[in-house]
Amino acid sequence: MNAAAHGQQVSPATLHKVIAASAIGNFVEWFDFAVYGFLAVTIASLFFPPGNPTLALLQTFAVFAVSFALRPLGGIVFGILGDRIGRKRVLSITVLLMAGATTLIGLLPTYASIGLFAPLLLALARCLQGFSAGGEYAGACAFVMEHAPTEQKARYGSFVPVSTFMAFACAAGLVFGMGVWLDEAQMQAWGWRVPFLIAAPLGLVGLYMRLRLDESPAFQALAAQPHPEHSPLRETLREHGGTVLCLSAFISATALSFYMFTTYLTTYMQVVGGAARPTALLASLIALFFAALLCPFVGRYSDRVGRRRTILTAGVALIVAVYPAFTLAASGTLLASALGAMLLAVGAVICGVVTAVLLSEQFPTRVRYTASAFTYNLAYTIFGGTAPLIATWLIEATGNRMSPAYYLIAIALLALAGGLALPESSKRPLSYQR
Repeated sequence: MNAAAHGQQVSPATLHKVIAASAIGNFVEWFDFAVYGFLAVTIASLFFPPGNPTLALLQTFAVFAVSFALRPLGGIVFGILGDRIGRKRVLSITVLLMAGATTLIGLLPTYASIGLFAPLLLALARCLQGFSAGGEYAGACAFVMEHAPTEQKARYGSFVPVSTFMAFACAAGLVFGMGVWLDEAQMQAWGWRVPFLIAAPLGLVGLYMRLRLDESPAFQALAAQPHPEHSPLRETLREHGGTVLCLSAFISATALSFYMFTTYLTTYMQVVGGAARPTALLASLIALFFAALLCPFVGRYSDRVGRRRTILTAGVALIVAVYPAFTLAASGTLLASALGAMLLAVGAVICGVVTAVLLSEQFPTRVRYTASAFTYNLAYTIFGGTAPLIATWLIEATGNRMSPAYYLIAIALLALAGGLALPESSKRPLSYQR
């Protein structure tokens, strides 16, 4: 139920403001996750008992995974609110909560100061961030899609994933720069806190931008119609359960490839490839900028060929590229590691862009926020939040440094089965009701 479907033409200036306001909140969300991943080795040494680096790293990634447990709950709570009181209000709440939780991490005392309370407080802060993030991404996607022209939904929607990859690129660049400017003692003492504290001003800017926007035309049109009180979650599960299942299966590859590429691969380069942290961060930084630049091209491609062909392209790209990507990433050299990360980025970007638009296209306006947030966060909790933990455990358990690649191939096959079961929706206006 986008603007064009109601005869309301959204001006390019308004659409650009919507994209910017949606993107900055999404940027804050992923910036925190990126910093946590890039500083995983440092966080492990600061927040967990010393003596076993591998165990501390596993515990750090376990906290990373635990925070995802609250994402489906956040998706349900904020999704229901978004379908009842509007997208704009809820997105203003989520950006404020996310920025606050991220800033809190930067203020936490370490294990040396308060012992076991340090990892406990870290886990609680991550859970708060995960809860608020549960309502952010799907809502930001819906807000953009409900303003975009029907024939160009993926083109404009691709700028939400752009902000995601730029968040990781900025985090990688910042951590890389701090690694150059600060020695290890300074990083351990106070340097690691700086990236988390940056979230505070970013969150306030995002809140200001979102409060200045009007509600989406789709929600305005829905609110203007007389309709009985409904339960978005119950309606989602009762009438759209099959879609939730198939879309979740596809998003499993989106989540896994995204976190393998953006979060785990930097650790993999260091632990398996023996690369120095600056080398791993610089390789990731190059690949992340490449990913951000690739997103709009994938959006145009998806609008041209349709969603099902884009899904097929994503699955094939992941299956073909993942083995050479991990082989190159394990080289320990900058050029080969960056090339490996870029290979993995192609499939991750295609998955991410088509997911951003499918979240809105596959559900009607009255339950769009709830259904898309629940579906997205369910898949990301199971396959995204656990990605670094499972990848680290697989290598430790099997002794095979390529085992994360095999895991990703298996999930890509599952994703193809689920994604190709969805109906083609690229030319369908968001006002379509099933």
